[in-house]
Order: sequence, then structure tokens, then C-alpha cells
Amino acid sequence: MDFSTLLAFAAAFFVFAASPGPDNMTIVARTMSHGAASGIAYGAGTVAGILIFLTLAAFGLSIVAAEMGVVMTILRYAGAAYLIWMGIRLWTVEPVVPALQPVSERRGLLAIFATGIALNLGNPKMPLFYIALLPNVVGAALTPGHVTSLATVILAVEAVVIGGHLCWPAVRARCSTRRSLCAA
Repeated sequence: MDFSTLLAFAAAFFVFAASPGPDNMTIVARTMSHGAASGIAYGAGTVAGILIFLTLAAFGLSIVAAEMGVVMTILRYAGAAYLIWMGIRLWTVEPVVPALQPVSERRGLLAIFATGIALNLGNPKMPLFYIALLPNVVGAALTPGHVTSLATVILAVEAVVIGGHLCWPAVRARCSTRRSLCAA
């Protein structure tokens, strides 16, 4: 797999990973309500879920997709249209902030990690991404070298995206403090 293909995959995956969705919102919410360790544990769980989907692709999802012919083309366009529609919908809907409730119990980081995996595996966006994009990147033959390269790209992109989500609450707090200091 050449560098330009990996770069194109990285750009597409970045758009996918950074787009608003339940995982990203949960990382920010967990960081704000339970601290950075909780956000990191949940984010690590989501990355583990993503790597599970990559492993499934390595063990045959790409081959099945290659054998589907016209149906695969329809799925690709339907998946792309769905992702575009969801992105537009998420950006244009009026945000609703739920009422704050006191945190009654703290779960362990391993339980938070497992929750991240489970919710990511249940995210309908994930299989669509892999069915629509992965066969175009690597074709039907996904070698161990391809899996390693793609996993490295995924880890790098997710480090940037999750890192940004972990920093967002701190940036918001700093901006709020500066506004209140400036107003005083």
C-alpha cells in the first residue's frame, strides 16, 4: 500500500472520526463530569472497537464486499449518502442540553473502557464506513501489512481526535474564567 493511499485513508478516517456522534460527545461528557482518566478510558474503548472492525475486515469483510458487485456499489453510495445526511442533520439540529444531575456512582476505568467498546460495536456508522471505504483503499486482499498500516493510521488519527476532545473541556473552562475575569 503506497503512501498516497494511506494519506487518503487518513484524511477520510479523520473526517469520519471527528464528525459529531455519540462516541465523541460521550468522551467530552465523561471528561467534563468524571475527569480526564474517564474520558481516556472511554476513548480507548472506542478505538478498541474500531480495531475490532478492522480485524473483521481483515478476516473476510473485504472479500464479501468484493463479491457483492452491484449491490456493493449501491451500499457504498447509500452509506455515503447516509453519513452526509447524518452530518448535516447533526450540524443543523437545535442542540438540547440535558439537565445536570448529580453523579451517584463512579464506575471503574475498565468498565468505562468496556462500555466504549460495546457502544462503538453497536454504532451503525462503523460497518458502513468499513464496507464503503475499505475495499476501495485495499481491494479485496487485505494483507497483514495492510492491517498494520491501517491500524497505525487509525491510532494516529484517533490520538488527535480524542486528544482534542479531552482538551476541549479545559479550553472551555479557561475561556469561561477569562470572560468572568474580564467582566469583573
